[in-house]
Amino acid sequence: MIGIYFSGTGNSKYALERFLCKYDETAKAYALEDERITEFVKQNEEIVFSYPVQFSNIPKMLRDFIEGNRHLWRGKKIFVIATMGLFSGDGAGVLGRRLRKHGARITGGLHLKMPDSIADERALKRSFEKNNELVRQAEKKIDSAVENIKNGKPPREGIGLLYHLAGLFGQRLYFSHKTRHYTDRIKVDPHKCVGCGKCVSLCPMKNLSMECNLAKAGDRCTMCYRCVNACPKQAITLLGKRVIEQGTIEKYL
Repeated sequence: MIGIYFSGTGNSKYALERFLCKYDETAKAYALEDERITEFVKQNEEIVFSYPVQFSNIPKMLRDFIEGNRHLWRGKKIFVIATMGLFSGDGAGVLGRRLRKHGARITGGLHLKMPDSIADERALKRSFEKNNELVRQAEKKIDSAVENIKNGKPPREGIGLLYHLAGLFGQRLYFSHKTRHYTDRIKVDPHKCVGCGKCVSLCPMKNLSMECNLAKAGDRCTMCYRCVNACPKQAITLLGKRVIEQGTIEKYL
């Protein structure tokens, strides 16, 4: 068994690592952008995916990975973990249906409410205490899910028609255009940027580069929010016009 995560502020990575530790401590977690990831998929029959839901959909980078390697999924047994700031409906089911189309067997799904990562919008901002409690609740839910799996009763959150309808009419029907393509809305304020290059090293899409000692954004952002949350000068924005609050999972552990 292996775990594959796509993570912005670390929520999905942390959830996957805890899941694997409780379920199979020999299993390892790998980032989606790891250059060896397709080889690891070929070598393992059981896979756990973990990722943040975006507008009740899966991130564009993850969708491209699944479709670009569609021949790899036949016969694989896959459990799906979806992290979210509030509500998803079928966050796990969106990926599950796509994988099932390519021959995978979806063994279950788990939805975890985690601290919000959208640093440049006021929506879903919570106190430190509330975010800390969200993480504690997610840990308990992961532990319970693993126990149920071991007892032959895996959770199936996000899987099935009712979840599908909830996700469709909850957000995806109205906001699917936001995840259909990569976005060019990411902005770097040249007056705030100090050219440290941290954002360049973190970007999974290689969408950020250094030019004249300043960071420059391209048009292939997958909205993971790594750079926005990690910039030491709060010089990067995506959906909003200024950074309201930065946060990574380490803040709440």
